[in-house]
Amino acid sequence: MSEKNTSVPRRFEGRTVLVTGAGTGYGAEIAVRAAQEGARVAVHYRSSAAGADRTVARIKDVGGEAFTVRADITVHQDIVRMADEVFARSGGLDVLVNNVGDMAGEQTSWRDLTEEAVDHVLAVDIKGTLLCVHEFGSRMLDQGHGAIVNIGSTVIVRGSARAPQYAAAKYGILGITKSYAQAFAPTVRVNTFAPGFIETETLLGRADWKSGRREDMISKTPMRRIPGPAELAGTALFLATDDASHMTGVYLNADGGFNMLGA
Repeated sequence: MSEKNTSVPRRFEGRTVLVTGAGTGYGAEIAVRAAQEGARVAVHYRSSAAGADRTVARIKDVGGEAFTVRADITVHQDIVRMADEVFARSGGLDVLVNNVGDMAGEQTSWRDLTEEAVDHVLAVDIKGTLLCVHEFGSRMLDQGHGAIVNIGSTVIVRGSARAPQYAAAKYGILGITKSYAQAFAPTVRVNTFAPGFIETETLLGRADWKSGRREDMISKTPMRRIPGPAELAGTALFLATDDASHMTGVYLNADGGFNMLGA
């Protein structure tokens, strides 16, 4: 077992954090960061059991505690079962990070839009997020405390000519956030964290990213770089900390200033 990382704060000591879609990409980094900050982490996955196991192994390597939970978040009964399991194993839940989302990454143009693609993105990003907030948030309300962070996107500022259904879904997350922030206040806080482009393996593998879009985005970003997922993991978790105790219904973005120039 390696030594604990002392370069990060211990903002979640003694708390339990559930991160959806934590088997790969951004979700995995949020889960590991939460563990580095003292949390016991529930690592959710739908199909990437191997990825979820790797995330748990990474958490154990930094001296943390974690377990996996499986669910298809587009199925309400799966969410109920997952909530039952998390609350039973941990005796409660302090933080939910709704990271799962589908950005229609294989779609290169609005002309490629299909009804199936619309249905899938809306089912994952809207229905799944809403039901997770509803189910876990209501239980947090009953236990008397909790914080929920929905992972949104800065795509809502400019829209997406590539995948309009993705932009529409991320707009919907704002409605979910604000609605439940009002419903659960003052006991449970609900906020949206919106990263800009993050160089996950998925993004790095996209054809448009490898054929000039990366360089174009960097040139238009005041910070002149695109971060990796680990850099923004702690930023997302900030909204669940005591330092954000008076923040609810908020949309907080971190995009290196990209949208500042044309909003």
